[in-house]
Amino acid sequence: MSASSAPPRPPAPLPTPVPGVLGRVASFSFRRRWSVLALWIVAVVAAATASSLWGGSFSADYTVRGSDSRAATDLLKAHFPSQAGDTIDIAVRTAGPVTAQKAEVQQLLDGIRAVPHVAAVDDPFTSPGDVSQDGRTVLTHARLDVTNPVDMPKADAQRVIDLAVAASKGGTQVAVGGQSIDQAQQGAIGSEGIGLVAAALVLLLAFGSVVAAGLPILTAVLGLGVSASLVGVVAAITATPDWSTSLASMMGIGVGIDYVLLLVSRYRENLASGREPQEAVIATAETAGRSVLIAGTTVVISMLGLFGMGLSYMRGAALATIVAVLVVMLAAATAVPAMLGVVGRRVNSLRIPFTGRSRPGSTGLWVRWSRTVQRRPVVFAALGVAVLAVLALPLSTLRFGFPDSGNVPKDRQVRQEYDMAAAAFGKGANGPLLLAAELGTKGSTASLDRLTTALRSTEGVAAVTPATASPDGTTAVLTVVPTTGPQASATEDLVKRLRHSVVPTATRGTGDTVHVGGVTASAIDSTDDVSKRLPLLVAGVVGLSMLLLLVAFRSVVVAVKAAVMNLISIAAAYGVVSLVLQGGWAGKLVGIETATPLPAFIPVLMFAILFGLSMDYEVFLLSRMREWWVRTGDNSRAVSEGLAGTGRIITAAAAIMVAVFAAFVPAPDVILKVIGVGLASAILIDATVVRMLLVPAVMQLLGTRNWWIPASWDRRLPDPHIEGRPEFHLPEEELALTAAALPGQRTERTGAAV
Repeated sequence: MSASSAPPRPPAPLPTPVPGVLGRVASFSFRRRWSVLALWIVAVVAAATASSLWGGSFSADYTVRGSDSRAATDLLKAHFPSQAGDTIDIAVRTAGPVTAQKAEVQQLLDGIRAVPHVAAVDDPFTSPGDVSQDGRTVLTHARLDVTNPVDMPKADAQRVIDLAVAASKGGTQVAVGGQSIDQAQQGAIGSEGIGLVAAALVLLLAFGSVVAAGLPILTAVLGLGVSASLVGVVAAITATPDWSTSLASMMGIGVGIDYVLLLVSRYRENLASGREPQEAVIATAETAGRSVLIAGTTVVISMLGLFGMGLSYMRGAALATIVAVLVVMLAAATAVPAMLGVVGRRVNSLRIPFTGRSRPGSTGLWVRWSRTVQRRPVVFAALGVAVLAVLALPLSTLRFGFPDSGNVPKDRQVRQEYDMAAAAFGKGANGPLLLAAELGTKGSTASLDRLTTALRSTEGVAAVTPATASPDGTTAVLTVVPTTGPQASATEDLVKRLRHSVVPTATRGTGDTVHVGGVTASAIDSTDDVSKRLPLLVAGVVGLSMLLLLVAFRSVVVAVKAAVMNLISIAAAYGVVSLVLQGGWAGKLVGIETATPLPAFIPVLMFAILFGLSMDYEVFLLSRMREWWVRTGDNSRAVSEGLAGTGRIITAAAAIMVAVFAAFVPAPDVILKVIGVGLASAILIDATVVRMLLVPAVMQLLGTRNWWIPASWDRRLPDPHIEGRPEFHLPEEELALTAAALPGQRTERTGAAV
């Protein structure tokens, strides 16, 4: 038989594609499911053990290195230890002259002296300025042997409160204040538990199945079990504020449930397309798993930006949060495939009555919404911008500063003490300035007489105590009481006037060096310092995130658009926070009754968190759009299918995140309350106005320009294939359709991405 008449040879079989790293990890976890889950249980126990053995105490230094207030604090710590420790303020008001009830007051003070950690109690009858002008109120202080309020046991602080309550009888009113008292009265609200319950309800509605809804919750609990314990280890490594635990838990629960929601949704789609469970797990890892990896990395990058702020407490909070996010990412890559291996096809079991049979993938509602937006992109883009602009309007009224006892509810001891002191001694009594002086002549405070005289004649000064020398005679301290409260702009002006003119003029030629310190001055310095560093944070985080998106989506326009929209949505969230802090109708809804300043570090923290979380939803949405763009080359279809395929997921994920963050709004601590309000409102704005309105409208307007990238960049930049690997996650018939749509591209099942 001639060669020409020989029967044709059958085509050589296509090589079996090799999964990527995520696919191989998922496959291993699926096959060794019980071993992987056992290792996670061991990790929870190991983390708890490490925390008990090596965990440190929470601490936070809000002073600014190199500042005038920090220099004053250092001097006081070195030469006046009693002035440097934490204090409890004690206000006593009587119906008649307080001197007539001196014995009762002394009995109260003796009882407080006997409380553990109380090193000394000032005698108001011998200390100048501690008795009000009308003679009916005394204001004195208990000096503690701890410098950090969190080191004062709540039981001991409660004993002080009980003594004050017991002494309030007849015509006598007693109230105590200070951070340790405030912490003792705050209590716990179990925000993490509230967030998990709310998330469970949303997941049940989204999936309609107990099994499917339970997987994200179980993953979040596993991650929380590890990360919450590791926060204690972080505290042993670097200064970490006590609110870091709540922040890390908040982030871990939120992003953990969001990521697993995306994975489980894609797994259900893959099962519905006819795959076996193991194939479905690998396909999920090669598509949604890549999105989770990129999304988690953007959150980590955003939190790393806090390290550039140069604030020790911010580094601790950032590190605790990064640990929580990394643990969640590891759980998503290993524990979730193992759990899916356990449930297999039973992922849709135990359906919830009246929730309907939730269909994986695109739904008619989101298809119709996508087409509506695409038909009138200019109208919807303008509407989105208008909504964000209105929300951002209150931002102009935002006032920076540190909340104090005057901003807490009136039924709390610290608020009652604050009001009594303000009424009897003036508003400035709640924020005295401490002037620490390095004496030019050892043992003599005579050189400070001129300063004392100048201070008493300075506008805005209500009272000045005589200078008191330290035991070694090298340092002296003066207390200056302003006429205005610690949050007033006039007090800030007074501090600057003292530093720039009054103190330098009065001490010229004396050899004395005087620093203006105290809690109020420290707050002013902290606000100024953070405000100067904020542009560096914004530039660093935005720049790195844009670079990551450029690599992931192979598009300059997508990266720039994502950064701009995230900045706009964050500004709108700041506007909501500003409205709440005004203390009007909006503030009363969340328990803020008076106009309250915003600590400058909160917008910094919120920016880092929100930029990362906003990028999560951006990655979820755009990865699906890019998947369709790569498959079809049709931008309109990519926008439509991307929104239709992720609309339900993003809505559910946002609802979960809002619920988790909103659970912190009832917190008695103003800082946690404001963080909860800001993050919850930001996620709601981002997932609705931005992701569901602005992004599809703008991408429809830009058309194919969305996916432009210089050819030289495209060749040189690494490609993580965020859209997935078609040879794994597309059925044969869809690969054929893709090949027909894009005849110039390689779609054969050889391992090359489309």
